[in-house]
Amino acid sequence: MQYSNTKATLAMAKASFRSILRSPSAVVFSLAFPLVFIVAFGFIKGGGVKVDVGVDKASNPDNPVYSILKHTMVLHLVEDQTEDEMQKNLQRGHLDAIINIQKNTTGTPYTVAVQYTKASPDKKQVLSSLLHNILYKLNSKALQTPEPVAKLEEASIQGREYKSIDFILPGQLGFSLLSSGVFGTAFVFLSLRLTLVIKRFFATPVKRSSIVLGEALARIGFSLIGALFIIVLGHYVFGFTLIHGIVTVLNLLILSAIGLIVFMGFGFAVSGIARNESSVPPIANIITLPQFLLSGTFFSISVFPTWLQYISKALPLTYLNEAMRNVAFDGASLFDVRQQLLILLLWGVAIYALAVKVFKWE
Repeated sequence: MQYSNTKATLAMAKASFRSILRSPSAVVFSLAFPLVFIVAFGFIKGGGVKVDVGVDKASNPDNPVYSILKHTMVLHLVEDQTEDEMQKNLQRGHLDAIINIQKNTTGTPYTVAVQYTKASPDKKQVLSSLLHNILYKLNSKALQTPEPVAKLEEASIQGREYKSIDFILPGQLGFSLLSSGVFGTAFVFLSLRLTLVIKRFFATPVKRSSIVLGEALARIGFSLIGALFIIVLGHYVFGFTLIHGIVTVLNLLILSAIGLIVFMGFGFAVSGIARNESSVPPIANIITLPQFLLSGTFFSISVFPTWLQYISKALPLTYLNEAMRNVAFDGASLFDVRQQLLILLLWGVAIYALAVKVFKWE
């Protein structure tokens, strides 16, 4: 019978898949761990109120209204976005309002124009009350003058509600893929090397590529099943937004596969560097922990100091999380997130180049 490399690869994949199913750590990192956070955050409707307000580029900052708003703790003023970006984020629910303060040449010194989104009616009430209170106090101090200091103009647009689960689920899914790719791959190949299983494979016609591809196919298959389970559970139990339904789900699974392939490169590198199984967790945590904390898993990286945001924007998980959120909530296509995919590709090329240098077969 003629030897078939394809059959050997599939046999390796089947054996590896069974091994993953029998591994408690694989189930914990791929399913149980992210599900705990998704369930916990899925029931959270929000704690302390924080209103994200975009400041129009044409707005006049040299006025008492802007000065008071800037020092109001409940408000987060966003001033680094273009007009188009602000309008899109207002419609998507990423911004709660856009404010434009203009200095008038005649009549009332200032006009405060505010555009709200109907996606955040509670935050609209908070901001509206704040503005009315601020203007009332300012105008009360100026009663001696013939005109008040400022007048308020308000308008609303239609928008979709951006729920906490819409942010949390992609982040947890991304971290699940990162953990599976790094820890799972590192432990498996180090174990195969230390137990001399790989050495025994070399006594057979099985090629090295079949060993790697078989393990990769098994891990991708298991992780995609886990990802699908998390997405479906999030959608039907917690209302996770899938803007284009099944098309969005398929795009999320494709992104998951791409992300996992990149993260497996880290796993190969770790297995080559580690000398024994006890040294895998410390090395792997150096890779996974910063991304878990800084890649927008639990909260937006915009809350970090500017210097820390530069670090966040250098991490691959940041771009996987961003791409999945854009696809799920905004309805972006894979072409629309090509920038994030390109950065993941660059990370993949770099990490696999390192893995080739440090990976050991024996």
